Amino acid sequence: MADQLGSTISIKDTTANPAPLGLLGFGLTTILLNIHNAGFFDLGPMVLGMGIFYGGAAQVIAGIMEWKKNNTFGTTAFCSYGLFWLSLVALLLIGKWGWYKADPAEYMGWYFLLWGIFTGCMYIGTLKLNRALQVVFFTLTVLFLLLAIRDWTGSEMVGKIAGWEGIFTGASAVYAAIAQVLNEVYGRVLLPIGPVKK
Repeated sequence: MADQLGSTISIKDTTANPAPLGLLGFGLTTILLNIHNAGFFDLGPMVLGMGIFYGGAAQVIAGIMEWKKNNTFGTTAFCSYGLFWLSLVALLLIGKWGWYKADPAEYMGWYFLLWGIFTGCMYIGTLKLNRALQVVFFTLTVLFLLLAIRDWTGSEMVGKIAGWEGIFTGASAVYAAIAQVLNEVYGRVLLPIGPVKK
């Protein structure tokens, strides 16, 4: 930026990195939901509450913070997946509360397919980013496709496979978040996330 005298003024960004918040909101909520999908406990307030507040609201906040940092990828990813969690909870509760007739499971297959296609496109973007994000987005693409197949076929086995795969997906996001936090705090690489492509 130049002032009236023609000299250049540089503005330093001193705001915090919002990515760990978004990745943790996504990762921890994904782990909880997929522990349910793997058959360990019923879907209840714990998962739904996390979906609204940490998976949903926290990711939207992180996305808005990424917008302030001029990060289109981060804004699109965190706002989209935050709103995914809010929409998923809404879909689960609208039918349960009788506000509207619940969609059949096979309809939900199309919902998950569209999210899988979107995530696959975002995965292509990670090829210019670090290895940790590549793992998160690739495994999330697979997870959405498995959930679509589960809902189209009604296969309990596919649902359990999706659950275990989803636990891994969530854990990979948690790793990517904690790595960024600890690497920044210590000023060196404690947990590698892979090279950034140029």
